Amino acid sequence: MRISRLNLVFLLHLAIFVFVVMGILPRMIVLYWTVALLIYILTVPPEESALFFVRSIPLFIAIPLTATFDNFNMWRIISLAIFVRWALPKISNYQSRKGAPRSPTGLFGFLISKQVPILKNKILKSRVFIILLFLLIFAILSVFAAADKTLAIKRVIYFANLSLIGFVINGLLARQADFRQKVIKNIAIPIILVTVIGFIQLLTTYLMDIFQFVDYWTFTVEKNLFGTGWANIALKANTWFAYFGDQLSLRMFSIFPDSHSFPIFILLGLPAVFALAVSRVIAKGGTVKTMMRERGSWLVVFVPPIFLAAILTGTRGIWAASVGVVILAIGLIWHMKRKYSDLRCPNILKYVSLYLILFFMLFAPAYALIASPQFLVSKSDSALFKKRVRSIIDIAETSNKERIRIWKLSLVSIKKHPLLGVGIGNFPVVLNQDLSLTRAGSSAHNLYLQIAAEMGLVALAVTLYFLWLVFKRAYQKFISSDNPFFATYYSAALLFLPWVLIYSLTDVALFDERAFLMFVSITALIL
Repeated sequence: MRISRLNLVFLLHLAIFVFVVMGILPRMIVLYWTVALLIYILTVPPEESALFFVRSIPLFIAIPLTATFDNFNMWRIISLAIFVRWALPKISNYQSRKGAPRSPTGLFGFLISKQVPILKNKILKSRVFIILLFLLIFAILSVFAAADKTLAIKRVIYFANLSLIGFVINGLLARQADFRQKVIKNIAIPIILVTVIGFIQLLTTYLMDIFQFVDYWTFTVEKNLFGTGWANIALKANTWFAYFGDQLSLRMFSIFPDSHSFPIFILLGLPAVFALAVSRVIAKGGTVKTMMRERGSWLVVFVPPIFLAAILTGTRGIWAASVGVVILAIGLIWHMKRKYSDLRCPNILKYVSLYLILFFMLFAPAYALIASPQFLVSKSDSALFKKRVRSIIDIAETSNKERIRIWKLSLVSIKKHPLLGVGIGNFPVVLNQDLSLTRAGSSAHNLYLQIAAEMGLVALAVTLYFLWLVFKRAYQKFISSDNPFFATYYSAALLFLPWVLIYSLTDVALFDERAFLMFVSITALIL
């Protein structure tokens, strides 16, 4: 069987990733491989390069440019190259059609005189474009309010860079009829991959002691993935373990920097796995009971491990947010039954929602794994997992107390700086901390407070409207879709995207580059 060019390049990338991360190949090879990938991306159709990017999101590695600057990730260059490869033909076609001058000066004048009215008309018709433009404007304006303007400018560039792939994916959807389905299929690949790696990581806790584990995952895996700077931060302040006295258990983080961004990533990608796994069940139609008797694809076997991995991250906000998702599912089903006489959509959502029961059932094996003797040390207290679950509602618990303190300080700061905040990327100012702690994770522990504190209340309002619009579009596409594959995807998106957004009331891990790239990709599919 002939292997496609996309699959061949991806397999090569995966092999290099594994060998570099494990320390078998020197990190310097990443620089040369990035150059090779750039040549590939600039010579293949943008559809192919976008699919490669989506399936490789968690597999991009930091490039060791110098001994002191080794954290510049290859995705930054690759996403820019994909955007340029997609955008340049559009500009070229525009020039040939409209008779635009070829010189940069002449082209600029042409765009001002001829194209601004057209662009203005398109902008006014696109609420999404207006929203994103407003967010960019407020991000730039907040730079002037920032104590560290360089840090703020870097943060604006960071989010602009992250967003490029979203524009490409959304723009390509209209060009190729089956591109949407291809993107969804390619999203499932990294979700399954990082979940498998997560369980391999769990296995290592039974083969080495805590010192060997920390040394290997910090100074081999994390250092080769994210650079020396992050490795040093991870050594001193990581979220890889759940502590109870002298006992500790792994909080699964796979190949992510922490145990917060990992569950976000897999939850955002779960709708793609559902679309591949159970769309044939949805295609059969009928009642929920009828669908439950049908068999889905063999890929359905990955759903329980993904749910279990989310539990084993030990991220209490993810656990708590699941309750909100159950309430949301009940509300959506009730709403659709009242509004539509056809029960097809309520039945589909009911069927997909039933998998949430599986999530709660998996707390039993999770309990056994967390209570097991990890790091070659037996646990004297088998109630370790129960204590962590109970701590969700324990206001006196240390991390909960600290979160409440930070929320209060964030609200005080928002009151003082309601219009532009303290400047994007400058959140440590709110806590009177050194600005260098931004990379170490200084945050509001609430995505929405973080946005308001850094960019002001208007930016928060615009963000909330954007998120509502994404949810509304997902709902509309679910209701109107006759394709079982897409109906499955959008029904699952109505559950798992809000799951992440509810969790974001307790954390800002959505801003991690891998989690945010996945978020950008799925919003591009929905909008």
